[in-house]
Amino acid sequence: MGETMSRRLKFHLGGEAEMEERAFGNPFPDYEAAASAGPATGGAEDAGCARPPPATDELGLPFRDDGKIVQNFTKRIQTKIKDLLQQMEEGLKTADPHDCSAYTGWTGIALLYLQLYRVTCDQTYLLRSLDYVKRTLRNLNGRRVTFLCGDAGPLAVGAVVYHKLKSDCESQECITKLLQLQRTIVCRDSDLPDELLYGRAGYLYALLYLNTEIGPGTVCESAIKEVVCAIIESGKTLSREERKAERCPLLYQWHRKQYVGAAHGMAGIYYMLMQPAAKVDQETLTEMVKPSIDYVRHKRFRSGNYPSSLSNETDRLVHWCHGAPGVIHMLMQAYKVFKEEKYLKDAMECSDVIWQRGLLRKGYGICHGTAGNGYSFLSLYHLTQDKKYLYRACKFAEWCLEYGAHGCRIPDRPYSLFEGMAGAIHFLSDILAPETSRFPAFELAPPQRDRKI
Repeated sequence: MGETMSRRLKFHLGGEAEMEERAFGNPFPDYEAAASAGPATGGAEDAGCARPPPATDELGLPFRDDGKIVQNFTKRIQTKIKDLLQQMEEGLKTADPHDCSAYTGWTGIALLYLQLYRVTCDQTYLLRSLDYVKRTLRNLNGRRVTFLCGDAGPLAVGAVVYHKLKSDCESQECITKLLQLQRTIVCRDSDLPDELLYGRAGYLYALLYLNTEIGPGTVCESAIKEVVCAIIESGKTLSREERKAERCPLLYQWHRKQYVGAAHGMAGIYYMLMQPAAKVDQETLTEMVKPSIDYVRHKRFRSGNYPSSLSNETDRLVHWCHGAPGVIHMLMQAYKVFKEEKYLKDAMECSDVIWQRGLLRKGYGICHGTAGNGYSFLSLYHLTQDKKYLYRACKFAEWCLEYGAHGCRIPDRPYSLFEGMAGAIHFLSDILAPETSRFPAFELAPPQRDRKI
C-alpha cells in the first residue's frame, strides 16, 4: 500500500513525531489530578506565610472555590505583565511604522492597553491606548476593510477610546469614516472575500464591536443587516456553484480554498452570523447556518481536531487560525443558539485536543500560539462554569509566565497582538479576571463588564 497510502494514515503512523515537531508535550497534570491534591497555595497564603511560587509541575489549584484567582498566582501574573510591557515597548521602537493593523500593528497595541484599562480601571492605560490610536488614524491606507487587518480596526478602536475619554466629536468622526467603507463591502461586483481577516465578516465584527462597546444603535440596524445579507448571499452563491446547496447551504472560500478555521474559514464566518447583535433571522439560522455548521462538524478528524480546509486530510494544525482552537468558538456559539448537546460535546472534545497539543513551538501569541489556544479554555469556562477549563487556562498562562524560556520560534512581528508578546500579555491579563475575559478582536463583550481587580 506504500504509494497509495492516504495522507491521513501517514499522519496516524507518524503522529507522535509530527506532534513533537509542532508542539511541546504538556507537562501539567490535568484538572482531576490537581483537584484531588488540594489547593497549591491556600493554607500558607491565608496564614500570611511567605512561600515561593509553585513549580510548573506542582499539583494544586490556582483559584478558590468561587473561581477567584489566588493572590500568589495573581502577583506572579502582575509582575510578569509589567516585565513584558517594558520589553514590548522597547521592542516596538524598531517595529514597522506603517503597520497600523490590529493583527500585527499599532492598533493591536492600542487594543492591549484598552484591555489593561478594562481589567484595572487605571486611566494611564487608556491614555496610552489613545497615543497609539492617534498614530494609527494618521496612517490609514484604505487597502483593506476589516477589523483585524484593515482600516475598520483603527477606526473602531479609535471611536471606542475617544468615547471612553468623552471626546464625542472625535468618536463620531471615526464612526462616520468606518461607515463610509460600507459601499465596498456590500458591492455585488466586488471580489472581497467573506472571511474574518480580510473579508466581510471582519468588517461586520467592527460594526458589532461599536454597538457593544459604545451602545446599541451606534451603528444602525440597517447597516448591519446590509453586510449580513451580503455575506449570506455570497455563501449561497458558492454553495450552488459547488453543488453543495443541500449539504452546506452557506459555503465560503478564500484564494480558491474552502478553509475551515476561524481566521480565513467558515468557522469564523458562521460564528459572526450567530452573534445575537447580527440579528440574523431564526429561519436563516436554522435552515442555512445550522446545516452548514453540521457539514463542517462531519469533517473533523478522529482526534477531535479539524482540517485547515475541506480538501486537507492532514491533522497537523492546532491553532486559532486553523484547527480546533478556532472551531471551538463556533461550536460553543452553536450550542448557545440551537441548544443542542452535540455542539457542546464537540467543543469539549476540541478542548481535549488543545490541552494535549496546544503548547505550540510557534510561540506564545494569539493566532497560532499558546495564548490563543488558552482562550478556548476561558470561553468554555464561561459557557459551562466547569472549573476544569479554568484550570487548563491557568496552566497555559503558567506556560506564558516563562515567556521565551522554551525555545519557541521567534515570530515575524515579535511584539504584536496576534503573533507576539502583546497577545501573551492580553491573555495573562484576562486570567486575572477570568469571569469577564474575551478573545481579543473576535468575541464580543457584554456591556458594562469593566471591573476593578
